[in-house]
Order: sequence, then structure tokens, then C-alpha cells
Amino acid sequence: MDFSLTDEQRALQQSVQRFARRELPEIAADIERGDKPPGQELRRRFAELGYLGVNLPEEYGGSGLSHLDAVLVLEEIASISIAVAFPVFESCFGPTLAIAHFGSEELRRRLLPAVCSGEIVVAVSMSEPDAGSALTDLGTSLREKNGKLVLDGAKRWCSGAGHADFYLVYCRMSDEPGARGIGAAIVRKGAPGFSFGKPDRHLGFRGVGSADMHFDEVEIDPADVLVGAGGFRKLMEAFDLERCGNTTMSLAVAQSAFDFVLDYCQQREQFGKPLVDFQAVQIHLAEMKMKLDAARLLLYRAVTGAESGLPSLADSSIAKCFANEAVREVTGKAMQLMGGYGYSREFPIEQKLRDGLGWGIAGGAIDIQKINIASALVGRRFNQRREVMPGA
Repeated sequence: MDFSLTDEQRALQQSVQRFARRELPEIAADIERGDKPPGQELRRRFAELGYLGVNLPEEYGGSGLSHLDAVLVLEEIASISIAVAFPVFESCFGPTLAIAHFGSEELRRRLLPAVCSGEIVVAVSMSEPDAGSALTDLGTSLREKNGKLVLDGAKRWCSGAGHADFYLVYCRMSDEPGARGIGAAIVRKGAPGFSFGKPDRHLGFRGVGSADMHFDEVEIDPADVLVGAGGFRKLMEAFDLERCGNTTMSLAVAQSAFDFVLDYCQQREQFGKPLVDFQAVQIHLAEMKMKLDAARLLLYRAVTGAESGLPSLADSSIAKCFANEAVREVTGKAMQLMGGYGYSREFPIEQKLRDGLGWGIAGGAIDIQKINIASALVGRRFNQRREVMPGA
């Protein structure tokens, strides 16, 4: 078993790192101050360099590389800012993977090349006011009405809402209970009856737009149905790979925080010597490094195991859960080691802590990942619902 990168992968990693450190910090700072998503100019720059759709087939405009290659690209860009990295995340690990695996040929050719060229962004819309972790409780419905397919309902916590051009919307397509009635369709921004609420304001994730979405008898072309009723399992299989993107974002935030504080501890002096000379600081740094290496290995296991298709639920959940917890620990320790400087907005650690907290919520909360892991261990899903007693 070889844990080292190939020469080509190291060259890719180094070239992205040089680009990111040279061209992205000022853009990232502007996004953080203004809380506005990156524009099409940056997406086109990413497309020019081949960073959009790294792991999508060349015939659809991608680079035809591996999921691990996509991870390497995403980590280097996200180490500067998760907001500037979000177009790469969406193009390599978001709904585009579901389209690539399960969409019709017409849908693939219509959307994927436009994503890879930076012309459009596609976001995924799953959660609702009463259906987050309990996703199979969703009520947004796609039904036939007067000979047309009509979408009705509301969505919440969609990263990219209001900014993305197209949305992969999970919806109920039949009266079958639970997952059996769920499928997904593509909805175009600006479609009649499709509207957005006011933009959300979060602790972190500045520059990653989010808002409620409302569907009032939105007509859907049958060609825009990605999977029909009963396709929920397929959708969640694709989402297992999105968890790997989430893991990468967590790892990038944690690694960049660690790199900064490691340098800081060697430069900053107290009691006449560098911080790194104190045993307590050495222990913290060692613990942070162990978490980072373990998170990276779990991520690499998940994505390399998925090269022939999609990753397993267990591998992707373990990787995401561990990295989500690691980024909280690493950024917290980094702030503690820096003291008041860590809490100051003049230094990057406070932003990294805020952004790091969000990944343990986005894409499935930490505790939900642990339930997924337990399910994989015993080979069955658990019923979390309250059972109504007879006569109640």
C-alpha cells in the first residue's frame, strides 16, 4: 500500500499552490469583507487553468482526472478561502457528480460543459424548514397537473441560493412514503414561480450565498428530471462523494490554520524565548499535526476507493466526521496558542475558526455521520422516528 503522491500529482499540487498564494488572497479578503460570492471572472480563470470539473470526463469539458486529483486542487485553493474555493467544490464534488452519474446524455451535455467553462454554477437543494437530518420528510413535490409537471414547496440552507444558475432540487414525486417517493429535478434560476427569500447571514461562510427558496407551481420540463421517484438511494450515493469535498474543505481550513500558527510559535517570544520552546506548546502542535495527518489519510482512502464509481457510505462518513471534528479542534488550539492575536480580525485564525465550525453542520451534521457509521457496522439503517403508542 503506497500513501505517496505520484510525480504528476505533486506537480499539480505545487502549481495550484503557487497560483492560489499569488492570485487569490486579495480576492478572498474582498469577498470576506463584502460577503459576496466570487464572480464569473474568477470562475473563468479557474476554467482556464482546468480547476473546474477536474474529475469530470473530458467529453463533458472536465479534465478527466481522478477524485484524488480534484481533492489536491480543492485543498490548495480552500487553504486561502472556502469562498473562493466554492466554485471548484461545486464543480468537482457537488451536484455535477450526480448529473454525471445519473443524468441523461442530453442533460449532461447541456449543463456539464457550461459548469467546466465557468459559465454557470449548479447548486444542490435538499433541506427544508422541517426536513434537515430527517431528509425523507421533505414536502416539496413535483406532480403532474393539467398535463404538466409542476414543482411546489420551499427549501432552506441551500449553499449558492440566489447566486447559482441552476439547482438540483430533491422533491417528492409520488405518494410512496419516505425515500421511495423521492427523486430530483433541475430548476433554472428565473423560472416563473421560483423565488428567493432574504440572504442568510452566518457566523462564517461569508461569500457562500444562502437563502430560502420558494416554488409556486414552477413548470419543469420532463427532460430536467434527473431521477424519478425511488431514486433517493442514487442521489445519496452521489452525495457520499460530496462528503469528500466537505472533508477537503475542513482539512484545508485546519491545515492552513496549523501552518500559520506553527510559524507564529517560532517567531513569537514570551519570557525571553520562542513559544515553540515551551513543552505545553509542543504538545498542542503535535496533537494538531496528528489530527491533520489522520484526516488526510481517511480522506484519501475514501476518494481512492471511489475511483471506480462512488465512495462507500462508511468511508465518506468516517472521513467527513473526523475532519469536521479535527478542524474545530485545530482552529481552536491555534486561537488559544495565539492568545489575543488569534481573536483579532487582523489575523486569519478567527475567520478559519468561524469557517471551520460550519463544515460540521453543512452536508450532514457530525452526529448524523456517526449514525451512518454505526449503520454500516451492523449492515442496516436505524429508525430514528418516534413510534406512536396505540391509543396515543
